[in-house]
Amino acid sequence: MPTLELVHSPHAAEVSSVTIYYREFGSGRPLVFLHGGWGYEVYPFDQQVEAFEKEFRILIPDRSGYGHSTRVPGEMPLDFHRRAAEETIAFLDALGIERAVFWGHSDGAVISAMIGLAVPERCACLILEAFHFLRRKPGSRSFFERFAAHPEDLGEETKKLLALDHGAEQWPTVLRRNCTAWFRIADLVKRPEEDLYDGHLGEITVPTLFLHGSLDPRTEPGEMERVQRELPQATMKFIGNGKHSPHSEAAAFEESNAIARKFLQSRA
Repeated sequence: MPTLELVHSPHAAEVSSVTIYYREFGSGRPLVFLHGGWGYEVYPFDQQVEAFEKEFRILIPDRSGYGHSTRVPGEMPLDFHRRAAEETIAFLDALGIERAVFWGHSDGAVISAMIGLAVPERCACLILEAFHFLRRKPGSRSFFERFAAHPEDLGEETKKLLALDHGAEQWPTVLRRNCTAWFRIADLVKRPEEDLYDGHLGEITVPTLFLHGSLDPRTEPGEMERVQRELPQATMKFIGNGKHSPHSEAAAFEESNAIARKFLQSRA
């Protein structure tokens, strides 16, 4: 299991030395996959590793607080996406990687977008899957509240995957931290149109592909249309049979990979 040490990470501000566990496959241009808010194993990138490892050096880090990386006490900070973006760049610095393709899923897509805004010179391009734009997501409020309070309500297979990823005792904490952060963020919203990027999403200059399931239950009505207006130069692709994780869904991963491959080849 490859790991590296960060002296400090803003994503784990209360921990003085942070261990980051990561998966590594293939060789070539760096391609970094950033997992969603529940970790890697629920929505694994196995199909993408198989499809792209002959062309790319694939790196998949567990963020601090997730998987086999350093555990983090307390609640997640409300700016955890920005902090995770900084941690990701520190991770790449430790590996001596100057520039990479970033493919982020869900929270990982938010983090990837923030990397593109903060340090565009480090980004060859961005693939933003199951993207979140709005700070307040009323359609998901009950979902976040339910599993923050009762993670045991999840299906048995999902619980097994979470236990595999985070440990049998730790996985409920991972869920509670992430779900609670989302409705804490929403509770501070003064105007329903407030976004996670403080109005700056349109300033992304990095070539960007939005890869989105048409049936994604975590997407608010009009949310992706708003994204299209904010960043019209980006490529927007919807997967007809896709839900919240097209890259790992049996009905959607092949189409997701084909779209991603075409986009990456155009940016080679």
